[in-house]
Amino acid sequence: MTTWLLIILSVFTYIVLRKNVSKVTKAPSWLLWLVLMAPPIIWTGWTIKYETKVPSALVFWSLAVCFLLYCILFEWGRSSLDAKNQSQALETQSAIHPTVESVPVRPIEPTEESQLRSCFPWSVYYIQNIEYRPQAVICRGQLKTSATNAYQRVKENIEAEFGDRFILIFQEGLKDKDKPIFLLVPNHQHKKASAKPEKLTRPGLALLLLVATLMTTTFVGTRIAGIEATAIRYNPSLILQGLPYALSLMTILGIHEMGHYLTARFYKIRTTLPYFIPMPLFLGTFGAFIQMRSPVPNRKALFDVSIAGPIAGFLASLPLLIWGLTNSELVPINNEAQMLNTDALNPRNSILIALLSKLTLGAQLTSNMAIDLHPVAVAGFLGIIVTALNLIPVGQLDGGHIVHAMFGQKTAMVIGQIARLMLLLLSLIQSEYLLWAIYLIFLRLTDEPALNDVTELDNKRDIFGLVAIALLILIVLPLPQTLARLLNI
Repeated sequence: MTTWLLIILSVFTYIVLRKNVSKVTKAPSWLLWLVLMAPPIIWTGWTIKYETKVPSALVFWSLAVCFLLYCILFEWGRSSLDAKNQSQALETQSAIHPTVESVPVRPIEPTEESQLRSCFPWSVYYIQNIEYRPQAVICRGQLKTSATNAYQRVKENIEAEFGDRFILIFQEGLKDKDKPIFLLVPNHQHKKASAKPEKLTRPGLALLLLVATLMTTTFVGTRIAGIEATAIRYNPSLILQGLPYALSLMTILGIHEMGHYLTARFYKIRTTLPYFIPMPLFLGTFGAFIQMRSPVPNRKALFDVSIAGPIAGFLASLPLLIWGLTNSELVPINNEAQMLNTDALNPRNSILIALLSKLTLGAQLTSNMAIDLHPVAVAGFLGIIVTALNLIPVGQLDGGHIVHAMFGQKTAMVIGQIARLMLLLLSLIQSEYLLWAIYLIFLRLTDEPALNDVTELDNKRDIFGLVAIALLILIVLPLPQTLARLLNI
């Protein structure tokens, strides 16, 4: 089993490297893959040779050295790629205009600059200079009023002068948060106004994926219920015993995505329907997703859309988990009572799971007992874990959007880097988090900015954001020994 998991992890890591990381660094994909796979290969080799648990020192140092080496190779490759791209750009421009100096692309004509400046009233945003880049026009100046008022006034003026030629973005300055900048990004959609509008919702596809996922999760649910595949061949009706798990898990994932979807629709953000991803192995599904096809208007909308999914999914998971726990069985604890072993779950691996288990099972649950989860409890437990993984404050995860909305893009990047390191360290205690920790290494720390990415949240949303972070901590951290003794778990 360990060998198969290592093979799956190897293939997954290489595919991600080839598809994503190779685009942003010149470092060879095979070398980065070898560095990332070195720790699990070393641990597997140790386990096979000595048939003992891998020493903590070996786990720590192999992770630390390989992570540092990966960062060095990645940064070296990225700097080399940037230099190569700049050189190629200069060579191309020189070939086209051999006697002319490098001239930046101007999204507006020189005669239109006075019109652009008139869009920034001095009492709202005192414009100081305009920079022309291939991707955008950058307007720098001094903010003279509230960020919300400034964005609205300037947006109205830009639309009056230039129509829908530009998408206006208001961002914090990279060097100074107190000096926000306006960016005018060319809107390529205005050229396609006469074209047939993009069809966002595909109910037929959504229904097909829903049915396929119901089938795969039901099949996996029969295995969780303890039914052998051979028994189903002789008695096909036994497959119905997989429905409690399938319906519970799909309800949780569906409510999670509907939280995102309905909140996005409330803010008039164009978005697709939720789509499930069927998979005949493991959990029966890779989850569900939606895609937003228009910019988020402000940080308030970014926060609300991002937090709605995890909170909705968590609230759906709680009653299912509690009901499932009341119908679960207690078994003697053993060395296999790990975080994701639902046949012998050690509740002490999570503060929240331990508290819910003790609340539900009472005095029956003692320190020498594990839990054989009912299929509905398995779905509720997975819903809790999915909530935690989505709330990790990194990049384009829901948690990354939440801290971006709360603290701004620059601070969110720092928080994301710390979170990646903390999860990597946590995987030393809970090895089940290792695959997710490796995935986070590939994930970008930045996400798409809101159109008004300067206006801060109100106190109510800041509190909700801190509650979400606290919920993440309660789920992923193991129960402290002091509290375990107090609760007799």
